[in-house]
Amino acid sequence: MLILKPKQLNWAIFFLLGIGYFSIMSHLEINYFLKSLIAIMPMQVVAIIYVTYLRWSRH
Repeated sequence: MLILKPKQLNWAIFFLLGIGYFSIMSHLEINYFLKSLIAIMPMQVVAIIYVTYLRWSRH
């Protein structure tokens, strides 16, 4: 029986989300400039959330 640890479960979820995001971005039929902006957007959102979390956790 396979028992997943929480860290392994997180990696599996992020892996599946990444595959889904890549698949969606690959099939979009839009301008390449807009596609590149949309591709970077999730990384920017995660960076903003991370920096905000660090600031709030210090106070």
